[in-house]
Amino acid sequence: MAIFHYRFFFTSLFIFCKIVNVYSSGPVYTPPDVERLTDRFNQVSVNKSYDVFFGGSNIHVTNNGTNADLSLDKSSGSGLVSKNKYYYGFFNAALKLPAGFTSGVVVAYYLSNADAFPHNHDEIDIELLGHEKRKEWVLQTNIYGNGSVSTGREEKFYLWFDPTQAFHNYSILWNNHHIVFLVDNIPVREVVHSNAIASVYPSKAMSVYATIWDGSEWATRGGKYPVNYNFAPFVVSMRGIEMEGCVINQKEITATSCLRGTPSSLDPVDGEQFAKLSSQEVTGLDWARRKHMFYSYCQDKSRYKVLPRECNSS
Repeated sequence: MAIFHYRFFFTSLFIFCKIVNVYSSGPVYTPPDVERLTDRFNQVSVNKSYDVFFGGSNIHVTNNGTNADLSLDKSSGSGLVSKNKYYYGFFNAALKLPAGFTSGVVVAYYLSNADAFPHNHDEIDIELLGHEKRKEWVLQTNIYGNGSVSTGREEKFYLWFDPTQAFHNYSILWNNHHIVFLVDNIPVREVVHSNAIASVYPSKAMSVYATIWDGSEWATRGGKYPVNYNFAPFVVSMRGIEMEGCVINQKEITATSCLRGTPSSLDPVDGEQFAKLSSQEVTGLDWARRKHMFYSYCQDKSRYKVLPRECNSS
């Protein structure tokens, strides 16, 4: 009987540990059906839409220019920057993330104009943060407007799939009405252009970036787990590029010709169908936030004694 209890105890403990391990990154749920925004726009090749941003020796363009592998090793990370600047648009990249031990590694797909506005830049971020465990990549979203870097507006999500096994779409829709972050066409976050956030809403033309770099100081558990280069190189593969929106002259500072006071069907991503989420998209947004979001700056009262205005906005 003692042997039975001993075996039962350790079998139960093993099963419990397996359950905790699975649920530590959130249980896996089946996503709802949503419209596929990525089907509305044409794909463009990497070599025709991007230039090297940094780490050129760690960038390898493949498949006749349609795909790219970006790597991080002990010598350097790497990154691409769009040839064009956009005032608004729909931007997508299908990414396959590095597998294995990826603590401290950051894969970022984002819009920024820090090159043109170093003191009051705008930024819209999708950041994928590596982990000390094999599959626990974390999705982090953030925005800055007019240099508002002192107020982080991060929200974090566990993914409902293994992002290292296949390509998945990571998208940003940005226009005068709202900013929407999407994963495989499912909205995970919407920032509505309301009066409460108007002063820090991204409002200047931006370039599109795709990068992989060393975020040891903060990316994994606040810097507790740095990049372990024994597992390098870390390679992110990229394809399915879509960039549709208002392309501005590189010498322009603003793009007033793209501004619309009311929705117009003449604008491909600022028209009426892009002014608000559809009912399916609202369902998808609710699903993602209830099931997979584990951090929002609007709920972090230890960080912000007075929450940013938009957190209290209806």
